[in-house]
Parts: sequence; C-alpha cells; structure tokens
Amino acid sequence: MQEPSAKIQLEKPKGFIRLLNGIERIGNRLPNPFVLFICLALLCIFISWLVHAFGVSVIHPGTGEEIFVKSLISTEGLAFILGSAIDNFVSFNPLGVVLALMLGIGLCQKIGLFEAAIKKTILGAPKAIITYAVLFIGILGNIASNGAYVVVPPLAAMVFLAVGRHPLAGMAAGIAGVGAGFTANILITDFDALISGISTDAAKTISSDIVVTPIDNWIFMSVSVFVLTITGAFVTERIIEPKLGAYKGNGQEEAISAVGPLETKALRNTVISALIYIGFVLICLFIPNSPLRNEDGGFIPSTFLDGITMFLLFFFLTIGITYGVSVKKIKNSGDVTNSMVEGIKDMSTFIVLAFAIAQFIAYIQWSNLAIWISVDGSELLKSINFTGFPVIILFVLLTAVLSLFITSGTALWSVLAPVFVPMLMLLDFHPAFIQVAYRVADSATNMITPLNPFVAIMLVFITKYDKKAGLGTHISLIFPYTIAFLLVWIVMICIFGLFGIPVGPGVDMYLK
Repeated sequence: MQEPSAKIQLEKPKGFIRLLNGIERIGNRLPNPFVLFICLALLCIFISWLVHAFGVSVIHPGTGEEIFVKSLISTEGLAFILGSAIDNFVSFNPLGVVLALMLGIGLCQKIGLFEAAIKKTILGAPKAIITYAVLFIGILGNIASNGAYVVVPPLAAMVFLAVGRHPLAGMAAGIAGVGAGFTANILITDFDALISGISTDAAKTISSDIVVTPIDNWIFMSVSVFVLTITGAFVTERIIEPKLGAYKGNGQEEAISAVGPLETKALRNTVISALIYIGFVLICLFIPNSPLRNEDGGFIPSTFLDGITMFLLFFFLTIGITYGVSVKKIKNSGDVTNSMVEGIKDMSTFIVLAFAIAQFIAYIQWSNLAIWISVDGSELLKSINFTGFPVIILFVLLTAVLSLFITSGTALWSVLAPVFVPMLMLLDFHPAFIQVAYRVADSATNMITPLNPFVAIMLVFITKYDKKAGLGTHISLIFPYTIAFLLVWIVMICIFGLFGIPVGPGVDMYLK
C-alpha cells in the first residue's frame, strides 16, 4: 500500500473545506493524547491552587456538607500526587474491564473470525439489500475495533462494482457504517466497557452509589444499528449514487476473493457454538431460584449484570476457540494463549494513556474542582431556565464540534465526563443517558475530520477508483451521512427521553 501522501491530491480549498483545513491546522498543534492529559493534570494543579487561594466552597447536593476546593500545591496535595499515583492507575475503572474483554475479543481478531464474518455476510447478501448489508456490517464492525476500517470499505467498493454500481458509493457506505456509526452495536464491545468506566468515575463526584455498566446503553445502541442502516441506505441510494453517476472504470480494479469452504464451515460451527452458549446462559438465568437473579427474582440489579463482563469474555472465548480450531489456527492451548497475548498487545497504547487519564481524573476529583464546577454550572443553567432537552442537545452539538479536534473517543470523554456528568446529574439526568448524548455526537463526526488517521487511509482506497480524488472528495461523500446520522440520533434521544424508553436495562433519562 502506498503512503497516503503519495496518492492524495488536495483540491483547491473552498468553503467547508477551508474550515476543515483550519481545524486540521489547529488540531495538529495539539499534543498527543498522553501528553495532553499530562498538561491537563498540570493545569488542574495550578487551577486548584488559584481557586483555593480565594477560599471557594460549595454545598454538596447529596450530603449538604460545605466542600472547599483543595490545593494540589500544598503538603497535603503533594502527598496525594506522589502517594496515590499507582492506586489511581490500578483503580482506574475501565482498565480491568477493557483488558479482560480484550482477552476474548483480541483472540477473535487475531484468528480472523471477525474479518471472515464481515466478508461472508457482505459477499453473500442479495443484490437488493447489498447497501443495507454493507451499512449493517460496517456498523457492527466496531466489534473488530479499527480492523473494520481496512476491511469493510474496500470490500464494499468491490461488491458494488461487481453488481454494476459505482464503487465509491459502496466505499462511502462502508466508511459511514464503520466510522460515523462506530458507537452503535448489538453486541457489547470493549468501547462500552471503557466509556462506562469513565462515566462511573465521574458520577462518583455526586453519588458513590451510581454505577454505569457496559450494558447501560445497549437498548439505544441496538436500535441505532437498524435506524442508521436504513438512514445510511437512503443517503447512499438517493444522494451519493445520483451525485456520482455511472462509473467508467480505470482498469485497476481488484477482483473479489470469496470466503473459502474451510472458513465457511468454521463460521457455521461458530454460530452453533454461540447459540449453545447463549442457550446455556438463558437456562441458568431462568431456572427456578437462579442465583444469577436478585432476591426478588429480577434482573436489575442482579448477579448476572454485575458479572456481565465475565459472561461476555467467555462468549468471545467460546466463539474464538471454535473458529480457531475449525480453521486449524488453534491446535493446542498455547495457540489460544498466544492469540490472547497478541490481542492485549494492541491495547498497549490504551494502557499508557490510561495512566495519564487516571491521574487527571483523580486530581480534579480530589481537589473538589469537579464538584465546584458542576454545582455552580448547574445552578447557572437553572437560573437562566436552561434545563431539560435543550441542555442535552447543546451538549450533543458541543461534543460534535470538539470531536473534530480530539478524535479519540476515550480521550475526549475523559476530558468532558468529569465536568459534564456531575453537572447534568444535578439537573437530574442519568449519567448513562448523558453518555448516550456524548457517544452519538462523537461518532457522527468521526470520519470527516482530517485529524482522524483513518481518513488518510480511506483516501488511498478512494483514489483507486478516482485518481483525482482529494480530501474534498472524501468529505463530499461522507458529510451527508454525518448530518443524517446526527439528526436521526438527536431525534432518537428526544423520543427515548419523552416517551420514557430506557436506553439500557433499567436506565431511563432521569435519575430515580
């Protein structure tokens, strides 16, 4: 594969392109996420000293206690910084959950299960529903993390070309599904675990009893898969394809390689093992007096929900081992371990980043800056009568803008959650609902910002079918999906909120 710079010819900047070029210039001046959080931690230290000097305090809304902002530049503060660094890191909520899940998800990635499943589904789709299949699989592709970016879009382009449709329309649908629909899924992924852990840490500023679990957005995100699939298909067939017109070809198109009989048999075995595992769990859940339910026989809360991470881990291990044995990539227990190790290696960047994020969150909470900003911020919003849905919609729009500059969903939420989760909780919003508002905005703009490294990779794919393509070409293909997905998601948020539809099991818009 050529380097992106070798193939990309940027078009003459116009209008929206100039705006994005400006975003790129500003964003490129930001430090990498690890350094960014170190800088934020240092800023937190300075601000705590400054605010403490003025004797600022607030009344804690839960306990009624007067809380003073504490300085991190003090004997007590220095003792906390030096003495708690390791504890901050080890107790960082998402760390253990994400690494545990990646033992299973990483195994599935390394043995090729996700790639084979994506390829088989798209290639096997009837012509009439190819667009829907591309978007559906692209959206679900985030289970394979970033691997979906380099599998779904180019494969979608080849499938569209094979049935006489413009390959760039297929490419656009694939990019939109994988990128703009990144956060939606029917399955629980490592991202659900990661982001819910950050939300839980932020919510503790107001209440130590509230825990946001990886399944607390499951209903909303599952519905989103189907809504975005239909929306994306409409955009593809009614906007993108008419805009592109007929494809004339350039003689360099690649042929599609089908999934082999061994992989097909392995996928069949994997589906069977998945159904057996799910059936076993359901039997355990619904047997009389099941220990997985609570004392009243319910599921919220329950031992099952408390242990959902382990149930998901064993699910991915079950299907991963089944597929690996079937394709003869797993011949002994050592092969399983080695694949799991390779999967964890891919999380090394997150582990490094988690250390810096954990310190920043710990500093802003210990100093009481988070509770001070949250209480005063919520009081200001109440004083101007800016509550309810308007404040949620404003938060969505703010996030959509900020995600153009900070492309890591984890990093941006780690910046926003310590302030906005407590603040909006004081307006009675449930932290899991606030998390939904963040996720939809961050995902929608995921693939139009030049700061996303996968934009350059997508441009390489695009130029295989259009030699003159540049950043403007990419944006013109993806921007309609960004707007459509964001609008549809905002409407969904309003519907879920107004009609009291839970965004996850037992999770409504407001705190009970």
